[in-house]
Amino acid sequence: MPRDTTNPVTEYREPAVESERGALVAVLLMVILGVAGIFAVS
Repeated sequence: MPRDTTNPVTEYREPAVESERGALVAVLLMVILGVAGIFAVS
């Protein structure tokens, strides 16, 4: 029984963490590109 309760939880949490990391990476890339664009224009 404990395995059945822990497996769905871990399987459900892993993609959530991956999506959060993907969102953070996307935001960081947007910020870096924005700063680079500002420096390029100036």
